[in-house]
Amino acid sequence: MGLKLTKEGAPKVENLSLQHHMINYIAKNLYIRKLVSKQRRRMLIAGYDLDMSYITDRLLAMSFPAERMRAMYRNPLWQVKSVLDMRHHEHYKIYNLCIEENYDPAHFYGRVEAYPFDDNHVPPLEMLKKFCESVHAWLSSDPKNIAVVHCMAGKGRTGLMVSAYLVYSGMSADEALQLYADRRTTNNEGVSIPSQRRYVEYWESMLSVPRGIGSGPVNVSLPQQSSRELRRIRLYDTVNIEQIFFVILEMQEVPNQAYRPSVEITRSSCRQIKKGYQRNYSPRYYLSYIEDDEDGTGSDLDEPRVVVQMDTEDPAIYQKSCLDHYFDNPIQVNGDVRVIFYQKMMGGRLFYCCFNTAFIKNGLLQLKTKDLDKFGKKGRSICGPAFCLELLFGPANSKHSPTLTNDEVSSYEFL
Repeated sequence: MGLKLTKEGAPKVENLSLQHHMINYIAKNLYIRKLVSKQRRRMLIAGYDLDMSYITDRLLAMSFPAERMRAMYRNPLWQVKSVLDMRHHEHYKIYNLCIEENYDPAHFYGRVEAYPFDDNHVPPLEMLKKFCESVHAWLSSDPKNIAVVHCMAGKGRTGLMVSAYLVYSGMSADEALQLYADRRTTNNEGVSIPSQRRYVEYWESMLSVPRGIGSGPVNVSLPQQSSRELRRIRLYDTVNIEQIFFVILEMQEVPNQAYRPSVEITRSSCRQIKKGYQRNYSPRYYLSYIEDDEDGTGSDLDEPRVVVQMDTEDPAIYQKSCLDHYFDNPIQVNGDVRVIFYQKMMGGRLFYCCFNTAFIKNGLLQLKTKDLDKFGKKGRSICGPAFCLELLFGPANSKHSPTLTNDEVSSYEFL
């Protein structure tokens, strides 16, 4: 399926050249590596100061094993190799999560597998399954084997995948994330990006009842593909802004390739809601889901059943400033989706979020500030204390868009 496992080959002999000595001297005296590693735990081994941590006795997390000038502020590859050979000779396997950088697997005798996805992003759910199964098979093949996992900084992506494997081994999502935070960082902030934590929780929900650390789950049930119609994006309690731009991207599969790039689906903007404005010609604006068919698995009917009005469609929304975008033609999204919000169309990112359409309940996704990724100073400047991002979807895998008769439409209280 595009995952790379290089055949075992003869190791390359690395001589500590003058360049290596110069890099080590400069990095040590300027404390560059410690500055870059920030709150990640480091290890002093055999005279080397490396950005790596044992999460368990058999799971090791680290930053990228770098060569040449990058080794001034990352783990020097030759030092990583030396330590792993010394501590776990012939019993370690490396899992590389980077898409932005690579190295020759022959440095580590070909025992390298690649599971690449973007920095500050999430992997497809299928990749989580393949990764956990591979790590479990490797660790089960010999009690001395360890798995070494890294991305670039060795924190977010690494934490997501390590936590996923801990859940696969029997922990709860909260326990796994907390263990990673304790063992990998000094400030208890391991996986800090909310969407990455959300995907660990997704993963937990797909597993059978855990049976204890090391035993592995009975079964992994990946969710069925769930196509949804995105009908509206609304931001509640916004301040100091009259328009927010957004871009919607969908992770798309590429044949024979593990990496799934995010492809833009559409872009537009949310504007202020005007009091008294209504869309009499399109009652779908007020709908959330078809009663008794929240998950889209009910029987197919020629006509939709009773449609329930959204609780959020209430005059109370005018008590706060709200920005809104309604899709006259609903946007079809499927699988892993990312929505990025900008202050300007050409820049000024405010925040973003990632989710999988199979986990949308009752056609509604609501996210507070704590649920948004890279929510920094710019994001805080436009959000009031009751801020909420809301995405409204149609029924799962719908073959038609529900509509109401004129009599039914008139029975609703329009905005």
